[in-house]
Amino acid sequence: MLPKLNRIKNKKDFDLIFKKGKSLRAGPMVLKRMKNSSGCNRFAFIVSQKVSKKAVVRNKIRRRLAEISRAYLKEEKELKNNGTDFVFIGLPGAEKMDFLETKRFANKLLTNV
Repeated sequence: MLPKLNRIKNKKDFDLIFKKGKSLRAGPMVLKRMKNSSGCNRFAFIVSQKVSKKAVVRNKIRRRLAEISRAYLKEEKELKNNGTDFVFIGLPGAEKMDFLETKRFANKLLTNV
């Protein structure tokens, strides 16, 4: 699990990111991003029932994205993180990807920031 400091939880924050954030897409994933004033990178993960009706599958996708984000945070601490909010959105097709494929698409999105 991500540290509390690196999680987005408030509806107000989500609304602001969806309204003013920039979008990137790679495969069956979308990344919404926006600078924040807190000075640390924060993450959130959204996987709707359109991806899979089974909660187990949706949670598996979320856990994979959280692990990739955790690794990204470790790298960023060495590079002095810049304070950005990231919201990963899983689209239909994400349930068919294995971890390495998910990691490849997520890293592609994160490096385009």
